[in-house]
Amino acid sequence: MNVPPRKLAAIAALIVALLTTWAHAGEVVNVYSYRQPFLIKPMFDAFTGETGIAVNVVYAKKGLIERLSHEGANSPADLIFTADIGRLTDAVNAGVTQPARSTALKTNIPPQYRDPDYQWFGLTARARILVASKDRVQPGELSTYEDLADPEWKGRICTRSAKNAYMVALTAAMIAHHGEAQAEQWLRSVKANLARKPQGNDRAQVKAIMEGVCDVAIINHYYMGKMMADKDQAAWAASVNMIYPNQESYGTHMNVSGMALTKSAPNRENAIKLMVYLSDELAQQMYAEQNFEYPVKQGVPWPGLLQSFGSYKADDLALAEIARHRRAASMLADKVGYDN
Repeated sequence: MNVPPRKLAAIAALIVALLTTWAHAGEVVNVYSYRQPFLIKPMFDAFTGETGIAVNVVYAKKGLIERLSHEGANSPADLIFTADIGRLTDAVNAGVTQPARSTALKTNIPPQYRDPDYQWFGLTARARILVASKDRVQPGELSTYEDLADPEWKGRICTRSAKNAYMVALTAAMIAHHGEAQAEQWLRSVKANLARKPQGNDRAQVKAIMEGVCDVAIINHYYMGKMMADKDQAAWAASVNMIYPNQESYGTHMNVSGMALTKSAPNRENAIKLMVYLSDELAQQMYAEQNFEYPVKQGVPWPGLLQSFGSYKADDLALAEIARHRRAASMLADKVGYDN
């Protein structure tokens, strides 16, 4: 649906006016979120119940970084929430964030999951795993990302677009581990092994395995939990085994959902209180239970479903290092014609 520019401007003005009203309505934190409200509202509600500080949220699928840039110093937003290291670093590069220097944040969040200059912080960790058909792939046949390049898998792999943020991050990690030339050869070989043109989201890859389109796919681990909890998709999840790759080498590639303090942040102190709260044990447990994502804080117990997935070795490569190779990874996807 095409919305006239004048109407878009009116909608944006209304949102700004609403958040400005919130900002003068007592103790508050104003959040711009790329993450859907139902994923984060339980944690915000718990924070409000404990502190009395209200959390107001504007959700959008896209455009929030641009909105912050446009609003500048007049923005009512205190925090921006998003998934993937790509969007977090995009916000920093756009100049719409500021450092949040907090001993508690530094203690709660491991260094690989936060910006070295404290511009962004991971809240939850997500593993980029392999899933393989229970009927057509024997346990042990596949154990690393590098295995996907083996001609044995020709015509047997499904993935989403290589320009998708999750795939870009994985390719960037391959660059960091192996260098750009080897990463290019890996991506070219994976493309040669695809069963179909890259398409769909992570769940669609699992569905394709169940339907016999392919035997192996790359997904974020938490989608397995989401499919298991959905009666219409449980059969998809039941058709595959989960593989946490590279357990004998550098470990499974990790990404995050995260947060950043905005440059304007009219409620800066309240915002940092919320950031600390979300990085601490109770909220970390809630994230894991609600969204099937791993806590970033060490020592937080995993809920039963995550425990059933098993323990694993995570790649401790700093996400800031992965971010450094994102542009090269995106260019490699174009160079090898991965999505063609």
